[in-house]
Amino acid sequence: MTKTHSLLNNNNDERLEALGNFLRKRREQIKPEDVGITTNGRRRTPGLRREELAQLAGVSVSWYTWLEQGRDISVSDDVLKSIARVLKLEPSEKAHLYQLAKKKEAVVTELSLENMTELQQLLTSFGSNPVYILDKCWNLVLGNQNAYNLFVPASVSNYEELSWREKNLIWGLFTNPYQKELLVDWEVEAKRSVELFRYSSSDYISEKWYIAFINELKEISPQFETWWNDYAIQSPDSKIKHLYHPEVGELVFRVSTLLIPEFTELQLVVYTPTEVKFCEKLLKLLEVSRELPSTVLRDELGG
Repeated sequence: MTKTHSLLNNNNDERLEALGNFLRKRREQIKPEDVGITTNGRRRTPGLRREELAQLAGVSVSWYTWLEQGRDISVSDDVLKSIARVLKLEPSEKAHLYQLAKKKEAVVTELSLENMTELQQLLTSFGSNPVYILDKCWNLVLGNQNAYNLFVPASVSNYEELSWREKNLIWGLFTNPYQKELLVDWEVEAKRSVELFRYSSSDYISEKWYIAFINELKEISPQFETWWNDYAIQSPDSKIKHLYHPEVGELVFRVSTLLIPEFTELQLVVYTPTEVKFCEKLLKLLEVSRELPSTVLRDELGG
């Protein structure tokens, strides 16, 4: 049986600041002519002015200004819908706007041994395809043998001794040199991953441990800081990913992210080879002599 509990928001200011920055970034990307506004001469700021957006959304300039300034004011779904319409938000961006504007608590599921066994059986059903399960903050919950052989460098002799940060996929992407060697288009993949991570982990934006995690990653990686401050959002979709493994060479996968209905805060990531020759390399990857921990349990959220 699974147990769920809510995490209390410890820093409401962080959520409100993120809301304001997100709105400002999106407002600056809207061209006045795209919403029927005629401009004369050069404008001092890019995109729409606050008063223009407020008028188009049907709200007062003062109220919208307070919202962008991160003030703690109430906002209705109808108003958010109007703002999203003016900003031409994609579905994932609209969902993120609602998440930031509403005081929702993150829900964490405590997985029992029975649950973990069930999830491990699910991974086994994918055969030699690398597959793993993450929580919303990209902490590894479980992975199969080929996921471990593919994404963990040979220099790691005991995976279970790594800290929870080192097991976190977004952390490893920016701090582990092996990831830059493995991903053929690292910069493209890393930027996309930041957008996916912001979308996935937004429930936790007010948590003290999450704030500390993001700030520490910003200090370590200027690239992460730059992309994080863009406030770009992307929802998971199927895509092609090119990898180069030091022992088996080139691998090309279609990567799919799937939801697990019984565990709403988890996501299943499946790597499917695009050609027969890559299927053969997957079988060769299984010959890599490493031991996958019998059970890869999540550390307590927040470490």
